[in-house]
This record gives sequence, C-alpha cells and structure tokens, in this order.
Amino acid sequence: MARPSVAAERREQIIDATMTTIAEHGIHGTTLDRIADAAGMSRGHVRHFVGNRDRLLHDTALAVFADPDGEPVSILPTDVADLAGALDYLFGAEFSTSDRENAVVLGLVELARVTPDIAQVLTTAYTATRVQLADLVASAHPDAGREACVTAAYSILTSALGSVFLGDFDADPARAVHSRAAAEALLATL
Repeated sequence: MARPSVAAERREQIIDATMTTIAEHGIHGTTLDRIADAAGMSRGHVRHFVGNRDRLLHDTALAVFADPDGEPVSILPTDVADLAGALDYLFGAEFSTSDRENAVVLGLVELARVTPDIAQVLTTAYTATRVQLADLVASAHPDAGREACVTAAYSILTSALGSVFLGDFDADPARAVHSRAAAEALLATL
C-alpha cells in the first residue's frame, strides 16, 4: 500500500514558516534558508514542495488574499453583510492590531512594487474590497450617488489601512477609534 502524500501539509507548513520569517526579518531578509529553518526542514525540501522563492512568495500572497480556489478576494470576512459590519471589522482589534499577518502584508506591499505577480494579487484583493465597500455604502446611503459611494469606499479603506500601518510605530490605543470616527464623519456627509 502506498503512503499518503504529505505535500499539501508540507506546503502549508512552509507557507506558515514564510509568514513567520517575513514578520521577523522583513521581505528582503526572507531567504529560503531562513524559511527552511523556521519550517524545520532542509532548503532542498522547501524547494521540492514549493519551488523557488518567487513562487513561494506568490503562494504566500495567495494564502493571505485568496479564497480556497486561489482567487484573490475582498479582505473583508465573508460574513460581513452591511456597512456597520465592515466598519467593525476594519477598525476593530482583529484587523487593526499590529501582528504577524500585518507584517506579512507590509512585506508583500513592499514586494509588489517590483514584482508584478504579487502586485496583481494585492490589486485584485484591494479592488474587490473597495467595490464591496462601495456597494455597502450605497446600501446604507441609497440617496448618495455612485461616485460619492466610491469616494467614501476609498476613504474608509485608506483610513483603515493607514491606521493599521501606523500601528507599527504609533502605540496610541485610540488610533483605530479616531480613524473610524474620521470614516464615520465622511459617511455622515452622504
């Protein structure tokens, strides 16, 4: 009887080790040797299961921004059904806390500047988020024009992302509260 394949389990283990390595060493300090060490494997095993570093970083971007089929999707959780839920998530502790995932996203953003495949994953995910937010704004403010809803969606998303990224060096516990208040002030003008 043949032994079951461990390839999927190993890929998941390696992608997790990649995220840990990005969070600890930044995107440029993320080498196959460091990933292998974090995964508890040899560099050869890492390459066997995931290919080269570029392929691995692309797969890591998909692990963060894609659905189970590998298609980049909105960064909002699938259970967000209204604007209040979107604001709760984007300005809540889960999204706005500086943690490993946020460090990984920052690394991928940096890499996207010079890697078109990574840029495409991020562009698709954030565009899907912006479109979803615009639709949620339109549902909450049916008298607002479409362009105003799109502008509000951009503002909400940039405020939430800016708050997250500031969290790496701004420890003000009210940062997310103030960022949400700015988004809500804008929404009140619609």
